[in-house]
Amino acid sequence: MTPTSFLIFAGAGILAGILAGFLGIGGGTVLVPLLLALGYDYPQAIATSSLSIVITASSGTLQNWHQNTFNSKRVLMIGLPALVTAQIGVYFTKLFPDYWLKAAFGILLLVNIYLVQVRKFLKSQQQQDIQTIGSNKDSVSWVSQSSITSIATGSLAGILAGLFGIGGGVIMVPLQILLLGETIKTAIQTSLAVVVITSTSACLGHAVNDNVLWIEGLILGIGGFGGAQISTRFLPKLSNEVVTLTFQIYLGMLSIYFFWKAWQSYSGIEV
Repeated sequence: MTPTSFLIFAGAGILAGILAGFLGIGGGTVLVPLLLALGYDYPQAIATSSLSIVITASSGTLQNWHQNTFNSKRVLMIGLPALVTAQIGVYFTKLFPDYWLKAAFGILLLVNIYLVQVRKFLKSQQQQDIQTIGSNKDSVSWVSQSSITSIATGSLAGILAGLFGIGGGVIMVPLQILLLGETIKTAIQTSLAVVVITSTSACLGHAVNDNVLWIEGLILGIGGFGGAQISTRFLPKLSNEVVTLTFQIYLGMLSIYFFWKAWQSYSGIEV
């Protein structure tokens, strides 16, 4: 590996790590396109990205655990169902054309932007009702902490992640906000921990098929380790409004990317 390649991989890892800690994602949306652009084939790009994500997400999660900012029980209740149901999503990918899936995921991301905003409005209204009417606050807390709802969130996130071939972070964060009533920062911290579980499983599966590029993946992961340490330290200091806006902008940019990839796939089929 040349010094230039080393710097490219390290820099990409740092960027992916910052995004991972700041937005609760694995960073694959940065790493996979980079690896493809550098000439690696798709299985190698996905597999090597998964190795990097294990290191990156573990780094951010360890920092969050040290700061006591996520619930381990919630992580397991979301992560374990997601591992199982992701295989259902993978099976569904065989039923639809590639460009349909990419376009559908772009639409899903746009819908998530709207739904996060709706949830923010509903939560504001709920707080006003509690203050005005004196509603039973314990019942609201019970719903948000429901184990059944956590399992349902993980199951749905797993299906969608398997169906659209992307880490579950961009799916899990909105679902936690909508279904569990979590704040944006708590949802991000929980999502990052769940990504450790799902990416470890994916990496092991790819390693069995000999698709992992270990040196490249480790360099990306070490860079991501440092980036995640930076972003997870700053996340608690930021306002929910800033984090929400940043996440929504990220979803919007990602949806444009998937629409573009869908158009490329469609044009290739037509030609």
